[in-house]
Amino acid sequence: MPRLYFDLDVACSGYMVPTRAALVRYARTALIDMKGAVRVGLRVVDEAEGARLNEQFRGRSGPTNVLSFPYDEKDHGRTRFLGDIVICAPVMRDEAARALCPENAHWAHLLIHGILHLRGFDHHTEQDARIMEGLETQALRALGFADPYS
Repeated sequence: MPRLYFDLDVACSGYMVPTRAALVRYARTALIDMKGAVRVGLRVVDEAEGARLNEQFRGRSGPTNVLSFPYDEKDHGRTRFLGDIVICAPVMRDEAARALCPENAHWAHLLIHGILHLRGFDHHTEQDARIMEGLETQALRALGFADPYS
């Protein structure tokens, strides 16, 4: 498992964001097969910032649950900079409530999902989606959370 440098920026208030230690534990499960050292940034935002970023970078209106911004693949020395993730706290909370899912399980799912995107995984095709969902499920089960796709 790589050494993880985890940058956390909570840019909104009034939401139950897991502790930094919990978020690091969640993130590590999506990195378990990597070697060396990696850096990941997480910014937790409100609906207004989530909508602005979604419009700016994806051309879609309204906030989304998670956005991933991978860094380039150039060698940056000993630490591989994977990129940044943005999670919109109110969207995360609403999705968890609708799915009757514990919020900490959904935080873990979105963070793992975002990290897998930083690593180059996607869900544009059915086959890619099956692979990515399998990795997400495996990581969530390692944390003691249920399969979000069943």
